[in-house]
Amino acid sequence: MQSSRFTFWALIVVVAVAGANQGLTIPLLAVMLENQGVSSVVNGLNATALYIGIVLVSPWLEIPLRRLGYRSTIFWGLVLLTGATVLVPLFSSLTAWFVLRLLMGVGDSTLHYASQMWVTKIAEKKNRGRDLSIYGLSFGIGFGVGPLGLNLLPYGIWAPFGALLLLYAVAYVLLSRIKNDFPEEISQTEKKQNKYATVLRIGWLALIPSFLYGYMETTLNGSFPVFALRTGLSVEWVSVLLPSFILGSIILQMPLGALSDKVGRKQVMFCCALIGAAAFFFFPMAGDNVWIMMFLLAVAGAAVGSFYSLGMAFAADILPGSMIPTAGIVAAINFGVASILAPGVNGYMMQAWEPWTIFWVMGGLLLAFAVACLFQRRSLSHGSIEWQKQG
Repeated sequence: MQSSRFTFWALIVVVAVAGANQGLTIPLLAVMLENQGVSSVVNGLNATALYIGIVLVSPWLEIPLRRLGYRSTIFWGLVLLTGATVLVPLFSSLTAWFVLRLLMGVGDSTLHYASQMWVTKIAEKKNRGRDLSIYGLSFGIGFGVGPLGLNLLPYGIWAPFGALLLLYAVAYVLLSRIKNDFPEEISQTEKKQNKYATVLRIGWLALIPSFLYGYMETTLNGSFPVFALRTGLSVEWVSVLLPSFILGSIILQMPLGALSDKVGRKQVMFCCALIGAAAFFFFPMAGDNVWIMMFLLAVAGAAVGSFYSLGMAFAADILPGSMIPTAGIVAAINFGVASILAPGVNGYMMQAWEPWTIFWVMGGLLLAFAVACLFQRRSLSHGSIEWQKQG
C-alpha cells in the first residue's frame, strides 16, 4: 500500500508538471507570435496544433500502454515534451511551431492519458473520486501556475523554457523511483466484442463530461477575450476574470470528488451541471458588472471544473477494469474534438448573433447533460454485473 501511495503522489507531481507546460506554452507562444506581428486569426489557428496532436494520437495510445506499461508510456510522452520544448526557441517560423505544438500535444496527451489510467487503477474504489479529484486538482494548479513563467521573458527567450526543463527533470527523477505496471488484460469473452462499442454502450454518460470540459475550457481561454473586447471589457479585467473559473474549480475539486464517493458520481454531476448551466445562463444578465461576472465564473468553475475527473471516476465504477484504458481514449478524443470545435462554433455565434450567446451554448450543453442523467437507464449503472453475465 505504501508503494502504491508513493506511486500515486509521484504521478500527481508529474501531471502538475504537464499542467504547467500547457499553462505556460499556450500564452507564451501566443505572445511570441503577437510580437512577430502575426494576426490574431493565424495565432489562434497555430494554437489548435496542440489539440490536433491530442486527437491524432489518442486512438493509438492504448497500444503502447498495454505493451510498454504505464511508466514507459509516460516516459516517452515526457521525452516528446522535452524535445519540443528545447526546439521551440531555435525556430521562429509558423510552420515549425505548428509541428512542435503538434508534437507537444502528442507528448502531453500520452503522458496525461497513461498517468490518469494508472491513478484510476491504483485508487481504491471507496476513495476513487477523491484521488481522481486530487489528480485533476494538481493539473489545474500546474496550469494556473504555468503563466507565471511569462515573467521570466525579460531574462531572455530561453528563461521560461529553461524553467520548464527543470520541471521535466523533477518528473524524470520521480519516474525513475517507481516500478512499471500494466493494465488488466482483456479476457477472452471481452476480446470477442468490439470494445469501443461496448464502452460507448455502457459508459456513454460518463464520457460526455470530457467533451463538455474541453468545450468550456477552450471557450473561456480562447473565445472569452474576444467576447470581452466586443463588449467593452479591458484586457486587464479579462486577466482577472478568467482565473476566477480556475479558482472555483480548485476550491471544490476535492470536496466534490469525496462527495461523489459517498452519494454517487451521477447524482453529483447532475446537480453540478444544473448549477453550472444556471451560472452561464445568468452571465449575460451581469451587463458590465465585472464583480457579478467574476462571481458567476467562480460558481461555474466550482460546479463543473471537476467534470473530467468525475466522468472518469464514473466510468471506472461502471466498466470492467480492462476497459478503463479504452474509456480513457474516448474521453481524450472527446476533449480534443471539443477543443477544436469550440473556437469555430463560438466565432460563428458571436458573428451571427450576440457575443453573449457563447454562454447560452455552454449553459444549454450542461442542461442537456443534466437531462441525460435523468434518462440514463439504471441497468447501465451496474455495467460490471452485465459483463459478468456475458462471461
